[in-house]
Amino acid sequence: SAAPAPLHSTEDTRRPKTLIPTAALPATAMDTRVPPVPMDPATAVMFRLDGQDPDEMEALFARVLSYTHYALPDPPVSVDARLFGLLPHHSVDGFSRLPDVLLRNIVSRLPVKEGARTAVLSRRWRGVWRSAPLVLVDSHILPAAAATAAARGDARRITSAVSRILAAHPGPFRCVHLTSSHMEEFHGLLTRWLRILANKGIQELVLVNRPWPLDLVLPSTFLGMTTLTRLYLGLWKFPDTAGIPSATCLPNLLELGLCSLIMESKDLDFILDRSPVLETLYIHGNLFKLSLRLVSQSLRCVKILMSSFEEIAVVDAPRLERLILTGCWSRGGVCTKVKIGYAPKLHSLGYLDSGSHDLEFGNTVIKVPHFFHLFHWCT
Repeated sequence: SAAPAPLHSTEDTRRPKTLIPTAALPATAMDTRVPPVPMDPATAVMFRLDGQDPDEMEALFARVLSYTHYALPDPPVSVDARLFGLLPHHSVDGFSRLPDVLLRNIVSRLPVKEGARTAVLSRRWRGVWRSAPLVLVDSHILPAAAATAAARGDARRITSAVSRILAAHPGPFRCVHLTSSHMEEFHGLLTRWLRILANKGIQELVLVNRPWPLDLVLPSTFLGMTTLTRLYLGLWKFPDTAGIPSATCLPNLLELGLCSLIMESKDLDFILDRSPVLETLYIHGNLFKLSLRLVSQSLRCVKILMSSFEEIAVVDAPRLERLILTGCWSRGGVCTKVKIGYAPKLHSLGYLDSGSHDLEFGNTVIKVPHFFHLFHWCT
């Protein structure tokens, strides 16, 4: 058979993120081909009866969604890179002579559609896709040249494609981004997806409600994913943890991102208590009353962006090194209390504002300057 051509990317994937208008964000951050709200005639009538303009509401949700997507980690594969092949100078199929471990590595670095298509290269490649740790980004399933009108229908077809992929691939799943389906329409299916991912070994999961209704309850199935190392959740109502078995645990979770969630303090306490190796906690866009109590033997870094808390208390965090607050605000002129209890390794704290924060170290109240930049000290 003909030798498959080597693939080379001409894109620089090391570019830092810059806050830019939604329309210019990369597709992996905010795919504008998928509408933020399923604005069918019935939904438009509902908005009008409530005195709202449907177009304005759709634009508002698009902005909320874009800010949430900006906070998400980039997937490890991209459809934006331009690929080209170098013609071989001989007829030897060098790729197919590579060890299985290298072939799986190659396929796992391709977008899901391109990875599946490698099966047609030769007989040697037919089983590679099924044995490679899969990266699944649902927005990559959309047709690259789809117009917005066409993509409204295509977005709903994503769900059947995701179901087929999850059923066909035995796992493990190295990274899965589910951000482009209207989850309200497929809530039962989402529960099954999460159960399949838990059973087949999911390592990194990004799960975003697209974002209507805003109080759509996230299925608690994700709490049974014992292989998870990284988890980002966006625009959900966190499930009530009162009825979840106490033995539930995320034993391998290292990084947790909570983006614009509706949740109570007890639920955040629950997930921190059930994540014994968690090192990084990222909270973005919290819009609800919440007191944050940090009790963790593993946390090293906590980042809180564009959020409002009644109180942030570092109660017992012996490994915590950095506590970063950016773009946070106070409610009704009441300052957020930042209390530092037991954190012997804490060396970076910021950014604090006298109009938004009250700082306490143990029993000592420290007057915060007008704007307190990142404070760094040696321990």
